[in-house]
Amino acid sequence: MEPRFSFDADYLRRLREDDEATTEHFAEYFGTLIRIKAVSRQRFRHVAEDVRQETLLRVLRNLRRGVIEHPERLGAYVNTVANHVMLEMFRRDSRLGDFPEDAGEIPSGQASAESGLLQDERTKLVRRALSELEDKDRKVLQRIFIDEADKDAVCSEFNVTREYLRVLLHRARSRLRTALSRGRASA
Repeated sequence: MEPRFSFDADYLRRLREDDEATTEHFAEYFGTLIRIKAVSRQRFRHVAEDVRQETLLRVLRNLRRGVIEHPERLGAYVNTVANHVMLEMFRRDSRLGDFPEDAGEIPSGQASAESGLLQDERTKLVRRALSELEDKDRKVLQRIFIDEADKDAVCSEFNVTREYLRVLLHRARSRLRTALSRGRASA
């Protein structure tokens, strides 16, 4: 491995201008360090070359865009980019990883018969509780929560301000909760 190298503005300029010798030195110098870093971390051993290439590509791209302002910090910058690349690959691999063989069955995403029955029961309970409410409370709840009407339109319908609509909703919801708890107690 090469001894520690000191980077300066002239080195970065030559890299930006695609000087062949400088680019080759850059790729060899940092490529070796990145590969060692990736291999030393067990989970990146199989993708060390990908980490190396992606890191060098990003650093050169950012260098040409003028992102790198301090030549003396080039080594730290490359190290940081390599860390980010490895984290991205780790996240990607963990999201796209294979299922373990003992994972069991994957849920279908469809509701079970039991959850369907529970939902039907809840719906009946809510309908029964709504029928016990005064007409105004029922209409306010229906317009806002079932019809998903615009609140300004509901204010116009009920001839109230936005602030008072909030009060009406609060009272109607409170009465609905009371009716629901009575319905559960009798069920």
